[in-house]
Amino acid sequence: MSIQRLDVIVTSPGRNFVTLKITTSDGIIGWGDGTLNGRELAVASYLRDHVAPTLVGRDESAIEQTWQYLYRSPYWRRGPVTMAAVAAVDMALWDIAAKKAGEPLYKLLGGASRTGLMAYVHASGSTIERLNDAVAGYVDQGFQAVRIQSGVPGLGQIYGVHDAAPGAAYEYEPAGRPATDGSEPAALRPTEETWDTAAYLRHLPSVFAAVREQFGGELRLLHDGHHRMSPIEAAKLAKAIEPYDPFWLEDCTPGEDQAALRLVRQHSVTPLAIGEVFNSVHDYQTLITERLIDYVRSSTTHAGGITGLRQIMTFAGIYGIRSGFHGPTDVSPVGMAANLHLGLAIHNFGIQEYMPHSATALEVFRTSYSVDGGMLHPGETPGLGVELDEQAAAAHEYVPAYLPVNRLRDGSVHDW
Repeated sequence: MSIQRLDVIVTSPGRNFVTLKITTSDGIIGWGDGTLNGRELAVASYLRDHVAPTLVGRDESAIEQTWQYLYRSPYWRRGPVTMAAVAAVDMALWDIAAKKAGEPLYKLLGGASRTGLMAYVHASGSTIERLNDAVAGYVDQGFQAVRIQSGVPGLGQIYGVHDAAPGAAYEYEPAGRPATDGSEPAALRPTEETWDTAAYLRHLPSVFAAVREQFGGELRLLHDGHHRMSPIEAAKLAKAIEPYDPFWLEDCTPGEDQAALRLVRQHSVTPLAIGEVFNSVHDYQTLITERLIDYVRSSTTHAGGITGLRQIMTFAGIYGIRSGFHGPTDVSPVGMAANLHLGLAIHNFGIQEYMPHSATALEVFRTSYSVDGGMLHPGETPGLGVELDEQAAAAHEYVPAYLPVNRLRDGSVHDW
């Protein structure tokens, strides 16, 4: 058999997704996720114009060789657009291989290392009271780990903070989209939020204290700093929340300066997670070899697929570092399934981020993975266990959308 056709499908059932469809000469179809929030069309073009023409006629079973071909052959290596495109191809080929074998993908990756994957969910609130209400809803559903994000007094809307009914699905699209209710359309450029790091650093320890007081010591608490702190600010926060036993502090400072994490480590034993914006094993080299992090946050969608992320986790495993794969709703259900199959198979799994996709998205992507009592499982359907309904996808045209920009009170553009 060989690769006969590659089709790129861009659909927007509430948010934008880029899906690659690979069809073999004997009619087997594999699906891959190439979604890159705010840069979807760049990946779609890369796949359609630069990748697809080079793969027709190649052996679809040569997954490793194809990965190396797409990674090593171009002069311009790595980067989020390139690696999302590589990921889409890689997932689709693994999907095909597992379908040919008649097995769920995790069995081709060595079989299950555990019975399920502990998930963490997102709880947030504009106030501590609203946050605690959200946490209570998830605890009632059996979740054992919750990411807590809170509004900061004196600031307006903050990315990642959303008021919802207790335990309700955390469905939101933080990327700005044109209005559809007849009101004035939003400008096709990112919205802008105001940030104050000092106010945040003063407030967050009280958030941890309040959640711990209400829910006790057993619940695993996580927090995402969204890259907003300098290294010394990150060290200060990591030390301040240490008494509340956080499961991790995520993205405490921009990760591209890997050596910056040395300073945070010097001041605190709070576990650190980083890497959702990383796209290759090279981004982790110093962080892993010096044990500056505890959890790898990349996703299959943004780190070169199952093959690319497995490289990272094999390297991380040597140093006792575990997975915390990125699983937001701007990773499509195809990418989420790939995370779950890999997580079930590897030895050094840690935890899996879980944000349920909207009902509209799940009409387009038919999934087989499940969540029960706070534990995820990819299911037993051959392949990845996700199929795209092309007719349903065609009803949702691409809509430009961009994540917000973060500015300090004086108007300076800030990290996030």
